[in-house]
Amino acid sequence: RSDSPILVTPMPRESARIQDATSASPAPAARAALKTIAAELVNPISTASSPALTADGGARSRTVTSLLWSAMTYARRATRERILDTAERLFGEHGVFSVSNRQISAAAGQGNNAAVGYHFGSKDDLVRAIVLRHAEPMTAIRLRLLDEFGGGDDVRDWVVCVVRPITEHLAGLGNPSWYARFAAQLIAEPNLRALTEAEVGGLPSLQSVFRGLDRVLPELSPEVRRERDDMAHTLILHFCARRERTLPPGVDVRPIWKSTETSLIDALEGLYRAPVSRII
Repeated sequence: RSDSPILVTPMPRESARIQDATSASPAPAARAALKTIAAELVNPISTASSPALTADGGARSRTVTSLLWSAMTYARRATRERILDTAERLFGEHGVFSVSNRQISAAAGQGNNAAVGYHFGSKDDLVRAIVLRHAEPMTAIRLRLLDEFGGGDDVRDWVVCVVRPITEHLAGLGNPSWYARFAAQLIAEPNLRALTEAEVGGLPSLQSVFRGLDRVLPELSPEVRRERDDMAHTLILHFCARRERTLPPGVDVRPIWKSTETSLIDALEGLYRAPVSRII
């Protein structure tokens, strides 16, 4: 038995797969992380610094497999995020029904034109993934507002709970963004609207806001309240889409979205408080 260090290198196939994983990741941070893992696999590993590999030859195989799996998982996650970013932008700019999965795959830099189908399934599944991606941060904002206003009787406070989750989230997306233009299509097209309502319409935080409005607007019948909810969300999304489309390039958009939020709250408070005219 030699006392010199044993040099362990990965199989050529392992090296090729890790290189593929590294190049598949679009984000610099992801590429850096994957290259670190790749270096651990590609560079010779000395048993002098890794006694476990000397004691157990199977440990090397398990280590390589574990690191390779981590790298591939990281790359898949990064690829999914890039596809979601690209799809949201193209849907916002051109319309959900004007963009094919093949075009999204190509614009996302995927050599496989079927990448969208592989990672998400159908276009409906891709739309659903974008909706859920934004629903989580907006729900967090809504829950925070419910903690602040949930026991109040002021109509305006409940309107804040309707508007601010959207405008604050849009402000956090930076400049440029495309979500408002994408979301406006969800409320205007019947099939997309049904898909969206099935995913997020029953969220407990959203239902809590609706119940709060019911409580502070007892003079409105359930039918009128549902109608005004529909008017409110249509106005919010289409007005935000218009504002997003005209954002000046390169500016801090947070003051713009804050001003937009105030204007919408003023308008919607009037909408909810408006008397119901008797139809003769």
